Amino acid sequence: DALPILIMFLYKIDILDTLKEKGYNTNRLRKEKLLGENAIQSIRNNKIVGMSALEKICGLLDCQPGDLIEYMKE
Repeated sequence: DALPILIMFLYKIDILDTLKEKGYNTNRLRKEKLLGENAIQSIRNNKIVGMSALEKICGLLDCQPGDLIEYMKE
């Protein structure tokens, strides 16, 4: 029997640090409702956020999703 292959996405960069460098600390993200608490916690725990949060992050950082995440196959 073949073992299942784990497939995952990983962050290429520290999203929260990069946002902070652009002036978006977590307080500002919450206060201005740029990202929800669930998205912020997911990023902290290295879990991939949903498409709407990913879209928002790309807009804030002026980048493409591929600049933020990579596909890993173990």
